[in-house]
Amino acid sequence: MTDHTLSPAVEAGILAAALPYIRRFQDKTIVVKYGGNAMTDENLKHCFARDVVLLKLVGMNPVVVHGGGPQIDDLLKRVGKQGQFIQGMRVTDAETMALVEMVLGGQVNKEIVALINQHGGKAVGLTGKDGSFIRAKKLLMPNRDNPADLLDIGQVGDITSIDPSLISFLDSGDFIPVIAPIGVGEDGESYNINADVVAGKLAEILRAEKLVLLTNTPGVLDKDGNLLTGLTPKQIDDLVADGTLSGGMLPKIGSALDAARSGVRNVHIIDGRVEHALLLEILTDHGVGTMIKSK
Repeated sequence: MTDHTLSPAVEAGILAAALPYIRRFQDKTIVVKYGGNAMTDENLKHCFARDVVLLKLVGMNPVVVHGGGPQIDDLLKRVGKQGQFIQGMRVTDAETMALVEMVLGGQVNKEIVALINQHGGKAVGLTGKDGSFIRAKKLLMPNRDNPADLLDIGQVGDITSIDPSLISFLDSGDFIPVIAPIGVGEDGESYNINADVVAGKLAEILRAEKLVLLTNTPGVLDKDGNLLTGLTPKQIDDLVADGTLSGGMLPKIGSALDAARSGVRNVHIIDGRVEHALLLEILTDHGVGTMIKSK
């Protein structure tokens, strides 16, 4: 929304201040995990779509990976099923997988594509099954209390490989890829993969300049609720050990840390409830979250 109280000189100054960032990220890939309130609040949805289109138009290559937890839970409730999570990962039996695929690959993905296109972008919706570009196998998850005990949580996937050629092809044609986190197994079976994990791995494979994870919190918070603006691996281990980091934040932090260690230069967990959070993070000095450092 334009604030008409700003003078022309101030507006020009704001635009000029973005120039160094536009130059720095020219032709660079930026992977964005889109989730939380930014996906459900009407105003924030439009803010996000406009931000992505602007980044593309000024010469960057945004790649959007989305979740859809609330929408999946809504549908499960309607059919009389209760969503279950273990260590932040959704337990996915065959019936739940069919619903997950329907919600993520159909409803949510197409809504995001339509929003971006409505604001002047050229978005294309994909799941990892398209061109088999995200290959996966069944994830057996170590029990946090007893790591030797492996938990079977159903059709939840562990990424075995990502073929970047499809994404690169779309980027070269000025399209914006919008990816639902569904992988494909050796026998064509579908796997539900945590969207934060997909975004992190994709950022590694595409050698992205930035990975930005949108959340429903100001970033990573300490026990007293204060924002931690920068985190090292050692600090993250301590926060997990004392229980400060738990639930859905665990896969988020894990994928952010893996991406940082694998060469993604800038990894940020930001507050998706802030209007135009993406532009604030990428085109200004005003970061709105936590930066994850590789060492």
